[in-house]
Amino acid sequence: MNLRFCLFVFLIAATAFTANAADKRNITEKDIFDFVWIGDTQVSPDGARVAFVRVTVNEKKEGYNTSIWMVPTAGGEAPHRLTSGERDSSPRWSPDGKYLVFTRVTEKDGKPDAPQLHMLSMAGGDAFSFTTLPKGAGDAKWSPDGKLIAFTSTTNPEDLAKQEKKKRKEDEAKQAANASPSASPSKEKEKGADSAAKPAETEPEHESDIHVVTRAVYRSNDEGYLDFKRPQHLWIVQAPRNADEKVQPKQLTTGRFDEGDATWSKDGAQIYFISLHNDEPYYERPTSELYSIAASGGEATKLTTIAMDVGGLSLSPDGKQAAFIASAEEPVNSYTQPDLWVLDLVKDAKPRNLTGSFDWDVGASVFGDNAAPRAGGGNRPIWAADGKSIVENFAKEGQTNLGSFDVATGAITEITKGDQAIVRFRAAPDTSRLVYYLSMPTRIGDLFFLDRVSGEARQLTHSNDELFGQLNLTEPEEIRYKSFDGKNIQAWLQKPPGFDPHKKYPLILNIHGGPHTAYGFVFEHEFQWMAAKGYVVLYPNPRGSTSYGQEFGNVIQFHYPGDDFKDLMLGVDEAIKRGYIDEKKLGVTGGSGGGLLTNWVVGHTDRFAAAVSQRDIASWTDWWYTADFTLFQPTWFKAPPFQDPEDFKARSPITYINDMKTPLMLILGETDSRTPPGAGGEQMFRALKFRKIPTVMVKFPNETHELSRSGQPWHRVERLQHIVGWFDHWLMGMAKPEYEVAPGGDVPVKSNFAPGKTKPPGN
Repeated sequence: MNLRFCLFVFLIAATAFTANAADKRNITEKDIFDFVWIGDTQVSPDGARVAFVRVTVNEKKEGYNTSIWMVPTAGGEAPHRLTSGERDSSPRWSPDGKYLVFTRVTEKDGKPDAPQLHMLSMAGGDAFSFTTLPKGAGDAKWSPDGKLIAFTSTTNPEDLAKQEKKKRKEDEAKQAANASPSASPSKEKEKGADSAAKPAETEPEHESDIHVVTRAVYRSNDEGYLDFKRPQHLWIVQAPRNADEKVQPKQLTTGRFDEGDATWSKDGAQIYFISLHNDEPYYERPTSELYSIAASGGEATKLTTIAMDVGGLSLSPDGKQAAFIASAEEPVNSYTQPDLWVLDLVKDAKPRNLTGSFDWDVGASVFGDNAAPRAGGGNRPIWAADGKSIVENFAKEGQTNLGSFDVATGAITEITKGDQAIVRFRAAPDTSRLVYYLSMPTRIGDLFFLDRVSGEARQLTHSNDELFGQLNLTEPEEIRYKSFDGKNIQAWLQKPPGFDPHKKYPLILNIHGGPHTAYGFVFEHEFQWMAAKGYVVLYPNPRGSTSYGQEFGNVIQFHYPGDDFKDLMLGVDEAIKRGYIDEKKLGVTGGSGGGLLTNWVVGHTDRFAAAVSQRDIASWTDWWYTADFTLFQPTWFKAPPFQDPEDFKARSPITYINDMKTPLMLILGETDSRTPPGAGGEQMFRALKFRKIPTVMVKFPNETHELSRSGQPWHRVERLQHIVGWFDHWLMGMAKPEYEVAPGGDVPVKSNFAPGKTKPPGN
């Protein structure tokens, strides 16, 4: 079965785009406007249909549209659209397969309103809304009998009271208008005299917009300020079958703590959920609490406390166990490998690690820049029908594939193999048929079907075939090399279309963030476009990267940045050895942790002619005080900066600012709270300007840390244009007056240093 699948994937890769290479064009940065992404795949109970979210760039190219589509698993039919909204997502099949519940966002006063639950009958007809909660509804879960739906909402009693008050006033105004549609002038005059004697109406209530902060974690990069007055609770509602059937949602849980990951018991009597009754969890190691509550209401019961951050509960077929993915944070590491765990659903049960001896990342995937920017959906472990095995994906040396793990022993049977990334996966209830989202270096991603019994595999969607059939994309070359201490480093070289090994090419070293993520066999628009512009792109997985085992990932604890810098420089040396790299035209870039390392690189070597640092860190001390999450545990540093200032100073790129000569561009999101600009690029910019080193800061309004992956489409394009524009200027000698203080003067084409000198890493 595995061999047949591997051959199938090979044929897909080899034959998907068959147009003559001479008729193709190079990919551009603006092709992203025509990309189609697939998210949140859901298989129908009978395994015959797949509902998914289709994500596209909207007409103004300032956001994304999401709609729900369906495709049969039998193949032979193109997907067709199910819903008409532009912000539809999160489809969930009813147990009998006759209905889909989903969330829809509509506009109110010209702005997106809160998402509400909608129902769509597979028999036909329009979708209809059945919740109107002020703060919206989401994460719908059908009861086993299909009669009830559990969901989450942050709506609180005050919100409901305000909503009811507003509705009552609107009703009274309508009644008054209907009761006196017209009035005589004399009556109006009398009315005016009477009203003058009456006191003025009460002014509308003022809702303060200030933030009184009492917790160390008070904002999130994606959400902004956290609202502790509105914790997320579980609600329940009867599942309506038509628009005329009016239903009333009921809040199931209460209190000041968030709850989520609701999972129905097999008999539908109970709902399990995850919470943590701790107002300030950052003082302790990650912990989760498993609760259950009767579907009819009442007090929740805490079943057990789990010393891990748990998510994605999946019940066994007999309902007696739950499987989940989590990392055991004992001891505290910089990186702790995720494992597959099983827990008995009884009081005070302790989880059992199925994959403790499996030294790869279970439930994880390699990193790419083109996952669905909206409505991606998550994974859950999939139990076999007999309860003896569990399907999960795992990342290994740049690949992400599916495996079946024995519940008794943890032994793995590989379901898929190959140089690919299976990012999302689902199954029909009997788990014999799998549907998954697969990406490759020359394919954004499509849905595939696999019958595990017969080994039959087929492609269900061809979302980008028309566009990609026009593009001259190239497969990256995988390379491996040994670092200074014998560690094996995996990397890839993305070469230009029409590559000629006898020519000399400029090189861009592209460093991933995290630091605990990994590049791999997945589509990277950025690298394909840089190659199309004439660059060879080197993207390595230095120490600290995932998918190479626990020791490799955690070796940088208390040494970041450090020896990873040496891994990167040896990768550049390895590329140069091949003879087609121009050593005088080297560039370096990276985002987040890669931005930190970019800053570090230019502070420790002058071999690069230009650098672009994105979403970076300049001062670890300033970042410690201002990032959206805390570093109260000894993950990257042994103590806070006020107790160990020298360590923070030694590992901060800003410390080496006097050694920097490389022209530097800084790409920043103005609302990025993961790596706040004031702790990163703004410091680098001001210091380098003082030193009169060529530097430019490009700031993107209303963009967070996710600019490159899910930012506004136009901003994503402009980001790519500026990165390559900077390298075009300093590596290729192209005039770029927009980067000059006084455009129109002489444009320098190279920096003022002799390439090739490298300083010691400093720690």
